[in-house]
Amino acid sequence: CSLRCHFLRFRCVVQLFFPPSPTMPGDKIIDKMAKHKEVHGDKPFVSFEYYPPRTADGVKNLMERMSTFREQDPLYADMTWGAGGSTSDLTLDLCTRMFKEHDLEPNMHLTCTNMEAEKVDKALAGAREVGIRNIVALRGDPPEGKEWTAVEGGFACALDLVRHIRAKHGDFFCISVAGYPEGHPNVIKKVEDETKLSETEKQRLVRQDDGLFVCSDEDYKKDLEYLKQKVDAGADFIITQMFFEPALYAKFVKDCAAIGIKVPIIPGIMCIGAYGGFKKMTSFCKSHVPPALAEKMESIKDSAEEVKAYGIEFGTQYCQELMRLGAPGLHFYTLNLSKTTFAILDNLGLLKKPSQ
Repeated sequence: CSLRCHFLRFRCVVQLFFPPSPTMPGDKIIDKMAKHKEVHGDKPFVSFEYYPPRTADGVKNLMERMSTFREQDPLYADMTWGAGGSTSDLTLDLCTRMFKEHDLEPNMHLTCTNMEAEKVDKALAGAREVGIRNIVALRGDPPEGKEWTAVEGGFACALDLVRHIRAKHGDFFCISVAGYPEGHPNVIKKVEDETKLSETEKQRLVRQDDGLFVCSDEDYKKDLEYLKQKVDAGADFIITQMFFEPALYAKFVKDCAAIGIKVPIIPGIMCIGAYGGFKKMTSFCKSHVPPALAEKMESIKDSAEEVKAYGIEFGTQYCQELMRLGAPGLHFYTLNLSKTTFAILDNLGLLKKPSQ
């Protein structure tokens, strides 16, 4: 018998009597929320969201920034999932590194667009194997240039994904889902006659270069009912789509409560850092932009420094209002950058210094 044969026999004996210790699972975010409220009362927690960089250098830079983000002691940290599962391996790898190398609680996005059930199960098994206990269940967007399709043996919507996770994994995972204070972008439609809009529709009205758009009251109600289904199927909390009008968040929370949605609703905050990025994101998401914000951005659009400074000023006032409205946490879409987010946290008195 070869030396390799003896080695393999020896390894089998060692694993038989001394099996490897399983990875200790992380904490469920919903439990951390309860503990935070118990300790800090109404003081909101902070969480951050990142996306998988497209290059190796981008990944390296993001991981180097993680220690800086970790100093802020976020309750959790989201990592998005590429369209159609295009970053599935990288998303899991980055979540694993956040968890093991930086002691951050990952909230791993998982989308079911163009995804077979086997791929979803592989992702969930991979997350569970490394101790990740938090999943954001989303339908997601198709890869650029492709249509959204429910593949054979796959899922038609996020509700299917929530049900699947609960059926396969019981209560091991804490599941969060998306909420839309302005209505889902897919049901925000062009307005033909502004004078026929209801008062609530006018509050959600989207003004873009190519016309006016709004989610009708009827579609808004259907969207809420669908959100209720996701919660009833097992979702533990809700993270909202970005918005720029705190009053819409207040109404959304009230409307959710009115139909029996009792889980925490966390506002998703997109910081303004550049005029071009602001226009691109608000156009893509069909976001309502308050007239005062739109006018200010147009007046300073040619000065990158003024836009950055105003982004911090607006973000601070916006978050202060969300805190006044009782938001349990502030979830920042960081775009993998820290300066604007940290400047806002500093203004709010929530920035933790390295020595703290």
